[in-house]
Amino acid sequence: MAYMSELTDKVVADVEGERVGRLVDLVAAQRGDVPHPQIVALQVKRSRGDILIPYDDVAVLLAPAIPLRKRLQDISPYPPAEGDLFLARDVLDKQIIDTNGMRVVRVNDLELARVNGHFYVANLDIGSLGLLRRLGMAKAVQHIAARFGRQLRSGSIAWHDTEMLPGDQPMRLKVSSDKIADLHPADLAEIISDLSPNDSSKLLETLDVKTVADTLEEVEPDFQASLVQDMADEKVADVLEEMAPDEAADLLAELPEERSAELLNLMQREEAQDVRELLTFPEESAGGLMNTEFIAVRPSVTAEQAMAVLRETAHEAETIFYVYVTDEEEHLLGVFSLQNLVLAKPQTSVDQFMHHRIVSVNLNDGQDKIAQIVAKYNLLAVPVVDNDNHLRGIVTADDALDKILPTSWKKRLPHLYH
Repeated sequence: MAYMSELTDKVVADVEGERVGRLVDLVAAQRGDVPHPQIVALQVKRSRGDILIPYDDVAVLLAPAIPLRKRLQDISPYPPAEGDLFLARDVLDKQIIDTNGMRVVRVNDLELARVNGHFYVANLDIGSLGLLRRLGMAKAVQHIAARFGRQLRSGSIAWHDTEMLPGDQPMRLKVSSDKIADLHPADLAEIISDLSPNDSSKLLETLDVKTVADTLEEVEPDFQASLVQDMADEKVADVLEEMAPDEAADLLAELPEERSAELLNLMQREEAQDVRELLTFPEESAGGLMNTEFIAVRPSVTAEQAMAVLRETAHEAETIFYVYVTDEEEHLLGVFSLQNLVLAKPQTSVDQFMHHRIVSVNLNDGQDKIAQIVAKYNLLAVPVVDNDNHLRGIVTADDALDKILPTSWKKRLPHLYH
């Protein structure tokens, strides 16, 4: 086995011993059905400009100085083709999404294998040993570690377990992008947070609108804004429509006013209207935190009818732990839980088993007060009413506590809408 780090910067000389330059990169290409890219050329740095030397013109690759089979003037430079990989440029230092460990790792070195006279990329070295090898410190550090009874561990991922993302993206993935979309949004959000801004934006471009929306809801609004910065307005508008209105409002509030207005104009009228309303309230008030997607029924409907309403509209609500009861003018009259509904007899009217003593907050109440009420009454969500007791929305427990609890605690909160 050989490593890319052991070849970089080696002197390259022609058949007469004349110095050509120094090796700066290896060019690899897929050949036939072999899953590992084959080394097809060497990129050599010269004072007069780099040259690509075909691998067939290399006498020995693993040597103190790399000798060629011909004189430099007799060599026809390798013509790069579409799909060729410049290993140092396109792969080294790139990030890999390891979905088994739910983490992002970096390619520190490349392991090469010789088969039938040709070299192939065998593995991607993601361990600290690979980084030390590139810095020229591997042997010294290993020697010191051995004196203390320690052993440096190497880590690698087989090349055939990786594949390129679509397009011109150099980042490599351990699984294909369609499998990435199968990850839980919270796991995907954590992975994206570890990627560079450029790579995270590219990854989002490969995902469908619903997955992007679910993922964005798992990160802070300022990070959301950075992720959609270079995304096409039409796609951002589609994503906003898939997000909960309060989450969409938070994202729009982080964008420049002109772009925010343009995105609202691209959204469907009903979704845009809900978001516009939320943007009129202070960010940390109940009005700014509330979600306008909830389920409400009239007091005269039966338990059986209420269940039918749930079946038809549950997909539109952020949470259905509670169902609210309102009159024709949307005044809040009561609330009941799913447990109340399931235990009620089918023909029993809602007003007979709903809770009449309702804990609610006003549109203008601050986040501290909302959090205290949620904690005091052990609520999963609290209804938001205006001064005339009209039901305007709900604030879920995770939104109420979002800016109050430490980040490490917030990650342990259950996501109420899953």
